[in-house]
Amino acid sequence: MTHEHLVNRDKCKGCGVCVEACPKNVLALSEDVNAKGYFPAKQARPDDCVFCAICATMCPDVAITIREIADQAPTENKGGK
Repeated sequence: MTHEHLVNRDKCKGCGVCVEACPKNVLALSEDVNAKGYFPAKQARPDDCVFCAICATMCPDVAITIREIADQAPTENKGGK
């Protein structure tokens, strides 16, 4: 299984709780505003994410989601057609 880390830019109000809570310093506040005029959180260092979900747990706006994605095995052509 692999994981996907998503920040809903439109829900995020840029409070920074997730940024402070992240043990791996993955998150930062964006330089770009969202539709509501806030600077939402973003993954500044996504490769450092260990998918601990502390950011999602701490987010008061429920703007962060971490979910498992089933790995897709490559398909092999057996039989020639």
